[in-house]
Amino acid sequence: MIPQANPRAQYLSHQAEIDQAIVRVLEKGRYILGEEAAAFEHEFADYLGVRFGVGVGSGTEALHLALRACGVRPGDEVITVAHTAVATVAAIELCGATPVLMDIAPRSFTLDPTKLEAAITPATRAVIPVHLYGQSADLEPILSIARKRRVRVIEDCAQSHGAMYDGRRTGAWGDMACFSFYPTKNLGAIGDGGFVATDDPQLAENARLLREYGWRERYVSDVAGWNTRLDELQAAILRVKLRALDADNARRRCLAAMYDEWLAACPVVLPMEMPYGQHVYHLYVVRAERRDALRVFLKERGIGSLIHYPVPVHLQPAYRGRLGDVGSLPETERAARDVLSLPMFPELTEAEVRQVAEAVREFPG
Repeated sequence: MIPQANPRAQYLSHQAEIDQAIVRVLEKGRYILGEEAAAFEHEFADYLGVRFGVGVGSGTEALHLALRACGVRPGDEVITVAHTAVATVAAIELCGATPVLMDIAPRSFTLDPTKLEAAITPATRAVIPVHLYGQSADLEPILSIARKRRVRVIEDCAQSHGAMYDGRRTGAWGDMACFSFYPTKNLGAIGDGGFVATDDPQLAENARLLREYGWRERYVSDVAGWNTRLDELQAAILRVKLRALDADNARRRCLAAMYDEWLAACPVVLPMEMPYGQHVYHLYVVRAERRDALRVFLKERGIGSLIHYPVPVHLQPAYRGRLGDVGSLPETERAARDVLSLPMFPELTEAEVRQVAEAVREFPG
């Protein structure tokens, strides 16, 4: 069986260093917000090219914290896309704010900036462009519109660790940026974890206060906060994996090039690297008219695949009819019908990529 993702293979490829890091934490005896978390915050912020980083419990909590740090409150509106993990919208609702869902650009699968200005109202406090599948949203027009309208930009970088936009990494552009370290991510923990990045010292201070009960002094809450902390074990593991991130991303790009070559004559639409940035292929996503039949065909041949995402947020049972008049989002709804994520992880072999490609070519599409 070739899985769509394989976090165990990632562990095995760095096993000795990860095991040493775990033992180091266990022997020190401090397991929450110690030396490892502080070191990782500095190292990952430096990697991104920002001044401040705050480790938190998950990517969802990173988004929630960033929104709160930017002053988003009940009654505010936050613009994002419907073609995303539901976590993006859940974080907005955790603030009591109203999600305003937009359509995507068809080739990048990210927020369509040509539709952004019309979506902004006097209640709009922030916009969350989601960098999806390993590719950046088109940030310059988004930032230009947001700054003109005095709206905060919070990058959702849960799938874009190391991706580039115009020569700078995603996470270094908006007012704040949020990362997930879910185990299958390009930079994945062995458990949950998240990160908030910013160049703004006040926003960084807000985030640090909010992640641990509003404490500056232990047990004294200066503001009302929460408990969302990146633990020492995950921080130590992430420090190991961060050193390999660029090499792993280069491997993903190499695997994607193999897919591109061997699937070129197939009746599927291949992913496109947009001219403004560098894709890191968190997912290798094709589009197929008979997507569901193709997925069954691959499964019968021992090849795993996933759909990211099968139901747009505005059409999911929990949200249908509850987000106001979303209207038609044709590109989002079309993507939900035809996207399919093929196997993609750095430890995938050339022989396995060829096996997947041959199976796609054999599909009677």
